[in-house]
Amino acid sequence: MDSKEYWQIFSQKHGLSKEVPDAWMFGDGSEKMGNELGQLVVQGIKTGTCAAKCVYDIEGEPFPNVGDYAIVLDGHNQPLAVIQYTKIAIIPMNEVTAEFAISEGEGDLSYAYWYNEHERFFRWELSQYGLNFSPTMELVCQSFQVVDINH
Repeated sequence: MDSKEYWQIFSQKHGLSKEVPDAWMFGDGSEKMGNELGQLVVQGIKTGTCAAKCVYDIEGEPFPNVGDYAIVLDGHNQPLAVIQYTKIAIIPMNEVTAEFAISEGEGDLSYAYWYNEHERFFRWELSQYGLNFSPTMELVCQSFQVVDINH
């Protein structure tokens, strides 16, 4: 089942708009990371994510809004779950709380793990745009809840 079919079933069951929301994979686009992080979402461990605000700005992509839905894909671009955003905040990376870091559900759930892995990721991602990492770079921190799991 693709994302469009999955959304049609979900939206019909809940009386929602037929417009298919964004569908995306967590991580760096690799199958391994997409599968690992997607499973953390399905298991209810991962309830937060963040992205570099400057990448949204460069790509002209609008920020998600509280109440918006998204479809989480696995490493094969197949729909795993529907999430709904519960909180969106723009926060400098070095001011992200330990609580938010834990909500990302990765590694040993420590702030140090979160910071080191995200610094590594953002250094890689920003280099694709010819930009440099900064500890004060703004992140779009997104909290969400799983509202459906594709069985």
